[in-house]
Amino acid sequence: MRLLVTGGAGFIGSNYVRWVLGRTDDTVTVYDALTYAGNPANLADLEADPRFAFVKGDICDREALEAAMDGHDAVVHFAAESHVDRSIVSPDDFVRTNCQGTNVVMDVARRVGVERVLHISTDEVYGSVEQGSSAETAPLVPRSPYSASKAGSDLIALSYVTTHDLPVLVTRSSNNFGPYQYPEKVIPLFVTNLLDGRKVPLYGDGLNIRDWCHVEDNCAALDLVLRSGTVGEIYNVGAGNELTNLDLTHRLLDLLGADESMIEPVADRLGHDRRYSVDTKKVRGLGWAPAHDLDEALAATVEGYRANRWWWEPLR
Repeated sequence: MRLLVTGGAGFIGSNYVRWVLGRTDDTVTVYDALTYAGNPANLADLEADPRFAFVKGDICDREALEAAMDGHDAVVHFAAESHVDRSIVSPDDFVRTNCQGTNVVMDVARRVGVERVLHISTDEVYGSVEQGSSAETAPLVPRSPYSASKAGSDLIALSYVTTHDLPVLVTRSSNNFGPYQYPEKVIPLFVTNLLDGRKVPLYGDGLNIRDWCHVEDNCAALDLVLRSGTVGEIYNVGAGNELTNLDLTHRLLDLLGADESMIEPVADRLGHDRRYSVDTKKVRGLGWAPAHDLDEALAATVEGYRANRWWWEPLR
């Protein structure tokens, strides 16, 4: 299969490209605008692979995207603005990329006749979940410009199924962690801060809860949905590793030999959702299950940042 991966130089996208090239005979073209979180270094080890190609381009550029997409069998659409804090400061960028950009991706995919389109979304579209877990049929209650733009992009993508019979599938993943994650996100931010002897900024009381999924487990789920999922359906992806931010912080402090004196409480984020939790029965029904133990994967992630300063120091 010939895959076009938008946003493939980002964190999850680059891990997915590496996952596909390492486990299939597919060819992969990455289409990425290389904004601040799209890093060519994330793909440097793949440049010699004859099945890999890179095209620099913006998903809102219809002509460039069509030229890149033509001849591909499937599209995996990661390209998005993805940081909640940035969305609070610069919401226009998020609406442009996540909504307008997704519309262009879907319309171009329709015009060139791709066989499947996988749209990558987030559990944040469900909003804060006080009890239980959100099924794919749960209402969308986004509470930040980021999550609202992603909810909008989901609806845009799915509208092409009904209107144009475009074979779209959607995944909504919980928080990911692992290699090549831009150091504005909590785990790489805290790890790199501690490696440099700097304190870690913990929002509010630290009791907000997130479900942590190793990026390789997420990539396995996404690829399974692409190949075996039902067109027009949504699939939640989560590992069931729910931790408070305070608990996560303590685990990282322990791994790096630091104590609570390295925690710097900061004012809570505006509209900070208290808890995310997704019901994953549907994707597990396809045969997926997470393979990574949380503590082992966190330890490996810390060691990865310790061993690869050359990658993250320029980004800071």
